[in-house]
Amino acid sequence: MQRISSRLTRTSSLSTLLTQTIKRSSNTHSLKSANLQKQQEPAIPGHFLRWGSLGFVRTSRFATGFTPLEPKPLDSIMDIERAKTKSPEDLASIWDDYHLGRGHIGASMKAKLYQLLVQRAADCKYFVIPLWRGSGYTTMFAQVQMPHMIFTGLEDYKSRGTQASPYLTVKFYTEFAESKDLVLIRGDIVFTSKLTDEEAEWILETAQSFYLNDVRYKLVEQFNKQTRDFEFKDVLRSLNMPIM
Repeated sequence: MQRISSRLTRTSSLSTLLTQTIKRSSNTHSLKSANLQKQQEPAIPGHFLRWGSLGFVRTSRFATGFTPLEPKPLDSIMDIERAKTKSPEDLASIWDDYHLGRGHIGASMKAKLYQLLVQRAADCKYFVIPLWRGSGYTTMFAQVQMPHMIFTGLEDYKSRGTQASPYLTVKFYTEFAESKDLVLIRGDIVFTSKLTDEEAEWILETAQSFYLNDVRYKLVEQFNKQTRDFEFKDVLRSLNMPIM
């Protein structure tokens, strides 16, 4: 995963931002193949100067009740035409900053890595990720059906199957894959009481590492194709976690 720490210099005045016409879109795309459900809550109000250069739309919502999982189109988050004028580095940095500390996570990756992820996820859709907490770990269950990833608690999945509520949903946006060699990634924490932003970021990075690293991917293959040979302790060892 590409993580860019640089931050853009603020170049537009507050008055300019407040008078800008922010592009909004009501289009949604339903994820028909997902049976998991997502929650929503009212949009976060306010204007933020740093997002003016891309025309970000402040319509991110958390949940007050369940609705079918509907990924947010990229043009409902940012003005794509403005984004085309940015360098890949600047675009990735703005995207990353935009999602900080808001119950969302933002990241990016090279198009070639994304294609490898798509290829491997098509062959192996499921995996388990241990999330370390204090003196023990919670096991997360991942369903990877590109361009989406869905994470829920393994115990919830065992008891409720595909009706289990997702803790974290992830969408990969490929609109800039050809022009900028960049795939944008957005993670939405459905239950902020169950996952912090830092935990969600770690889960996403770790899940991708198991699909993109050749050695770790062998464990994903075992989990999906050779279940009898799969040992969860091997996952713990690969993450340098104690075997309990």
